Amino acid sequence: MSWTARHRYARISPRKVKPVMDLIRGRDVEEALNLLKFMPHRAAMLVRKVLASAVANATEAEADTDSLYILQAYVNEAPTMKRWQPKDRGRAFPIRKRNSHITITIEQARARK
Repeated sequence: MSWTARHRYARISPRKVKPVMDLIRGRDVEEALNLLKFMPHRAAMLVRKVLASAVANATEAEADTDSLYILQAYVNEAPTMKRWQPKDRGRAFPIRKRNSHITITIEQARARK
């Protein structure tokens, strides 16, 4: 059984979130939460909230929270907000405010025989 949580339209560039996702992919949930708690990146806070939401989804389904691990962790690009910055001689310079879709799937580890 697996549980998923998403943060859609997060106001951060996917390029800034990817290194954080690479660090937690495949780890135990407790280890990942502890790692994210002490990371200085702004993306770590957003990823931690999504991971906590996935754990809450698993807890709601009465899963064993001690044996959870991160099955999938990925970030996709969301629609970009386009803005304009005035420049010299009446010109306009485009500004692209990028957004992200952060997705985390956790799964319960199978018991070894």
